[in-house]
Amino acid sequence: MRVSHSNEVQWGERKLDQCIMLSIADMHRNESPLIAASYFWSDTLSAFVFGHGPASPTLADVLMLTGLDVSTADSIHLFDTMPSAKVETRAIGGWSGYIQKYRRTGPVNKKEQTTVLNMWLDKFVFCGRSAGPTSVYLSAAERLANGGRFPLGRYLLGSTYHLLHQVSRKLLLGESIGKLGGPWWFLICGSVSICTSILSSTCSHNASPKT
Repeated sequence: MRVSHSNEVQWGERKLDQCIMLSIADMHRNESPLIAASYFWSDTLSAFVFGHGPASPTLADVLMLTGLDVSTADSIHLFDTMPSAKVETRAIGGWSGYIQKYRRTGPVNKKEQTTVLNMWLDKFVFCGRSAGPTSVYLSAAERLANGGRFPLGRYLLGSTYHLLHQVSRKLLLGESIGKLGGPWWFLICGSVSICTSILSSTCSHNASPKT
């Protein structure tokens, strides 16, 4: 919260603040409906295949639900650039150890902002290891901390598809979902949008005059 408050204007302009608050909110992850919906997920179509037809989260949903950038040209591949910041991720004691090591007091500097954004991207946007931190997304975190822009909304959508692929694959193999990291928060918000669309379509169909 301290880092978020210190970057309220900058993060607010790019809608990062509301996405971070949504992702860390005490949002009940009701796995039963999500698991049930995952049975209808098709990797081939990248969509849920229901009786009325396919439905899937889109960039329009990302923009409507999060406000994240979906239109900026992605001129530099995020994972091809070397970050100047360095973080320790091995033998650190998981996420709790990461937080303890990089927690600071006083004014927030770019390094602290980068480490916080790295944790958020790793745990709540990309499908990183939920058990502990990595530095895979550090270059993206540093770019955000420095005010850089890139279409994070597109990455969020792709990550959502990947999360659905992971869940459906584990269900197909009869495996436990476990503690998969990723944008569960967006999937929960998006499922409400998809269900509303389905109900609207069903009601419209039932209200149509029979010929």
